[in-house]
Amino acid sequence: MLRFIFFLMCLLQLRHTVLSVTEAVTAKPIIINGTYINPELGKYHARLRTLARSCLDIKEKNNASQDGMYILTTESGTYYQAFCDMTTAGGGWTLVASVHENNIKGKCSLGDRWSSQQGNDQNLPEGDGTWANTVTFGSAEGSTSDDYKNPGYYDISAKDVSVWHVPNNEQLKSWTSSAILRYHTESQFLTEHGGNLYHLFKKYPVRFGAGQCKSDMGPSSPVVYDTGDKDSTANLYGPSVGKEFESGFITFRVFNADQAAVAMCSGVKPTECNPQHYCIGGGGFFSDHQQCGDFTALKQASKHLTQSAVLLFYR
Repeated sequence: MLRFIFFLMCLLQLRHTVLSVTEAVTAKPIIINGTYINPELGKYHARLRTLARSCLDIKEKNNASQDGMYILTTESGTYYQAFCDMTTAGGGWTLVASVHENNIKGKCSLGDRWSSQQGNDQNLPEGDGTWANTVTFGSAEGSTSDDYKNPGYYDISAKDVSVWHVPNNEQLKSWTSSAILRYHTESQFLTEHGGNLYHLFKKYPVRFGAGQCKSDMGPSSPVVYDTGDKDSTANLYGPSVGKEFESGFITFRVFNADQAAVAMCSGVKPTECNPQHYCIGGGGFFSDHQQCGDFTALKQASKHLTQSAVLLFYR
């Protein structure tokens, strides 16, 4: 009889323990009466529901979308995180890349992903070839601290670009307010060049010896300033080179007098043959090895410019 009573007591204790554990692991509701208990979780779920190919797709589906990080997908189904500028000129801008100079004295050395990390070598005329390949690296939130390139660079079909010059190591929440220059195109020039920079640079390779100064310059488009203006752009590059370009443009793939290629002249259109002093990125060989690197030979440019990352957006 005592054994039976002891057995019943054990069963009751076991039942109490099971109920306690069940209550402990039961998921608590995240929505009550249609409202998220945690507003930040609500924002995250909303972004997942608006999964799209670009920030413009998200903006068109939900005009109230705010600046921030979103999950996007490529045509082939690859998911990636990107920063969306949902404010500038109507919003819908997707951050696809950043060019960050980690060592202005390093010439085509480690970290120069937008030119060459393999030294100044005539046998590598295209360098790393980053402007026209599908290699990705870095993180969206770390765009001001290191080079960055996401799948949207080659996957998104866009019409225009936006460029921000943001001081190195600036946190995402301060990008807009701290930028020394911000501008965008409205000419829809990308529609004539495959819809993105990947296809544009396939047409206009950043390769030593592939063209001549002036006669083989790639596409150029006027820009609309969101922060700064033509004069502040010219001042940042330095007074001694100001007569060699026209401010208020963005220009792609140009050559210097020695046929060395540079990738992007941010905020300017060259009129002379020394673009290495005011353009960024390039091929893998320069006759003067001191000009090889992501920020080429910006010796005379303001430190505000050389110590800022160049962020590239599509829309």
